[in-house]
Amino acid sequence: MTLHFHRLDELDSVARQLLAEGRDRSVWLFEGAMGAGKTTLVKALCRALGVVSMVQSPTFSIVNEYTTHEGKSVYHFDCYRLRNEAEALDIGIEEYFDSGAYCFIEWPENIMALWPASYYRVRLTADPDNRRTVETELVN
Repeated sequence: MTLHFHRLDELDSVARQLLAEGRDRSVWLFEGAMGAGKTTLVKALCRALGVVSMVQSPTFSIVNEYTTHEGKSVYHFDCYRLRNEAEALDIGIEEYFDSGAYCFIEWPENIMALWPASYYRVRLTADPDNRRTVETELVN
């Protein structure tokens, strides 16, 4: 699927479309350059899922746990600062993946060997006019 948006008020619609397509995958990989809008998109997804916690980038903590109004967990990872995959293993990333809860992972290219067999890939790009393109792929 390929989606385009220009304004932030379009994000909630984009998030709903992504959740409809990726609903069978708990692990989502967000790829894109710095400033492409990965964290902003994760915030919109969390709103659509009914997260009641404050959603912010886990740049320094590596992982944030959010809770939905139904009491379900959503995990948000930022792997940008990881020096190697061993650091991801040290925080128990495989247990998070196996939990069945949504795991939204920014900078997944830093932990490629740890990707599960099944995931939802979300690529974000921004053009010079600040229009965003979201391309998705379901991987088994």
